[in-house]
Amino acid sequence: MTKENLTTSAIQLLKDLIEIPSFSSEEHLTAARIEQWFTDYKMPFQRSQNNIWAVNKHFDATKPTLLLNSHHDTVKPNNGYTKDPFKAQLEDGKLYGLGSNDAGGCLVSLIATFTHFYAQKNLNYNLVLVASAEEESSGDAGLNSMLSIIPKIDVAIVGEPTLMQLAVAEKGLVVFDAFVKGTPGHAAHPNADNAIYNTIEVLQWFKDFRFEKDSQSLGPVKMTVTQINAGKQHNAIPAAVELVVDVRVNDQYTNKEIVEILKKQAPCESIEPRGLRLNSSSIPVAHPLVQAGIALGRETYGSPTLSDQSVLSCPSLKLGPGDSTRSHTADEFIYVREIEEGITLYIQLLTKIL
Repeated sequence: MTKENLTTSAIQLLKDLIEIPSFSSEEHLTAARIEQWFTDYKMPFQRSQNNIWAVNKHFDATKPTLLLNSHHDTVKPNNGYTKDPFKAQLEDGKLYGLGSNDAGGCLVSLIATFTHFYAQKNLNYNLVLVASAEEESSGDAGLNSMLSIIPKIDVAIVGEPTLMQLAVAEKGLVVFDAFVKGTPGHAAHPNADNAIYNTIEVLQWFKDFRFEKDSQSLGPVKMTVTQINAGKQHNAIPAAVELVVDVRVNDQYTNKEIVEILKKQAPCESIEPRGLRLNSSSIPVAHPLVQAGIALGRETYGSPTLSDQSVLSCPSLKLGPGDSTRSHTADEFIYVREIEEGITLYIQLLTKIL
């Protein structure tokens, strides 16, 4: 199987995946289409819920293992679409369709790359491919559910659209529910403890607060109040204001440390995290995988967006065809040449370390 034939097949696979709805937790039909690829190429695979995974033919448990991962679920299309989101349309070198850029192009490129190396002998690393579910929803049945099933991973490439540049770090995420309390009462009477007015200073504190440690690759921790809710009727002062706070965590803090800081310093009656498992991630620039990419003319950077890297504890590199700024946009697309170049670069990169 030549690289050109693999690339043609990968583009057809992406067209097929675009035309199969696969919202998070509803990926059973795209999982079946991915299974068909492995059947066609006579590569054994396994399925866990809607996750498809496989290892290279000459897997050797004494060698380190490299994970190739991307996801086949999508968000729901927004109201701005002018094209059918479930129809793969090729126009002027652009392949349109929901999930084409995020992260279908990455997924089919990694599947083609895994297929290229599948039967090769004497590789320095084992290869494990996981086509994962529920990435967009950070669900419980996604990549995180696979880590106790697949072989132990030593390093990973997570396929997300990075213009095939090297995202050597990624911010984590902690979402908090915070409450500002006051004294409830009738709006007609004086009240010096109005929870809504009390929130003014709290909002200013969140706006002005700065975490001390910046990251060379990811910059500062970014904290944003994204939701606010209070009151049920015009003449009743509420007892509390509910805030939702989105914190994007750099690689200088653990999520637990962020929680400890905010619980100690935030001027709220209570502030509680919804979860701690979406951690920041990184890979040393000196790692052979990164150095191989640099040798191919790729640049390194830190990514502000979240991916399945957040559930991995090993060093991981985010790398893939497509452009992150197109993700979740109306009339989503990926250039066909980006997939062609992506497969070529993935193979060149892995050839250097395998």
